[in-house]
Amino acid sequence: MGEKQVSIIISSYNYGRYLEEAIDSALNQTYCNREVIVVDDGSTDNSRQIIASYGDQIIPVLKANGGQASAFNAGFETSHGDIVCFLDSDDALLPTTVENVVSLFKEEDVAKVHWVLQIINSQGKKTGKIIPPHRLPEGDWRETVMRDGPDSCTWPPTSGNAFARSFLRDVLPIPEEQYKTCPDLYLCMLAPLFGQLRRILKPQGWWRKHGDNHSLCESFDDWLRHGLRLWDYCCGVLCKIAQESGMVVSRERWEANSWLHQLHTATQKLADLIPLADTFILADQDEWRTTEIVAGRRRIPFMERNGQYWGIPPDDKTAISEFERLRQESGANFMVFAWPAFWWFEYYSGFYNHLRSLSECILKNEHLIVFRLHN
Repeated sequence: MGEKQVSIIISSYNYGRYLEEAIDSALNQTYCNREVIVVDDGSTDNSRQIIASYGDQIIPVLKANGGQASAFNAGFETSHGDIVCFLDSDDALLPTTVENVVSLFKEEDVAKVHWVLQIINSQGKKTGKIIPPHRLPEGDWRETVMRDGPDSCTWPPTSGNAFARSFLRDVLPIPEEQYKTCPDLYLCMLAPLFGQLRRILKPQGWWRKHGDNHSLCESFDDWLRHGLRLWDYCCGVLCKIAQESGMVVSRERWEANSWLHQLHTATQKLADLIPLADTFILADQDEWRTTEIVAGRRRIPFMERNGQYWGIPPDDKTAISEFERLRQESGANFMVFAWPAFWWFEYYSGFYNHLRSLSECILKNEHLIVFRLHN
């Protein structure tokens, strides 16, 4: 068996300001047997001029706008690689990423290799955070996914994954109407059923957080509704695969283990407790991806700087002073702690005692602890 070929497929729509960095990171790989395909999905900025400037160093695919799944499908049809990486055009890879990926695909029955990414801002400055912030799964997850649902196996964003061509042949084309955005969700939910997962522990690239990230532009409520629709569609595909394999699965168990469904249930509970158009302070360590309005209620992140989540307080004194400032400035009548921030109650005992003296706890369950603040 000869050396594996790798296809890096860059999908882009009006990201000309970042596109060169993505293309350069693909061309500058230390692994030589690779092709770089750039799919422009009907951009109206200078993206196509940038693509043309690379000449025969890349393979261009210029198409009318059809969404991300459409771009993924078009790129795959043009590709030849045994291994395929889909790279978002606002992200970038380290020079040794592909070399590291190929070394893990030498094992048999590997469907996907994945890794974490360093988060950078729109100017390319490192934020000091990684995505996802936890260790990724490795090994055979087929039985676990079939028993507990797709949320039992986590994954990074698009640019943190490399797929075996054999897997992609089985599941592509991605349904284009359903996955105009987030086609990585479809691929990553299905991958554990088609082979082993392998992980690279160290970050292998950069995920750019900027004002135009689609996932960050939607309101929280729209993002949650959209995510639930995609989850439901992909679970239908999983159920079909299970039935064809003679396996019995429980959609109810899958939903109970689904983070999106848990968020949906929690926000419904908040809507029952907090009056419409009222304000609440939320401690969630920015894990819930909430925006300013949640179920018609105004959310103030804790801790807060210029309307954005700032981080955890260094000590009780800071937590108390920031809480009092926000309470007075916002007029909030509720303080909400969302999992995983429950550890605050032990670590910030002084702040917790201060909060208890000013409020009553009106809900405590596995996802939420809600306090009504006294006037």
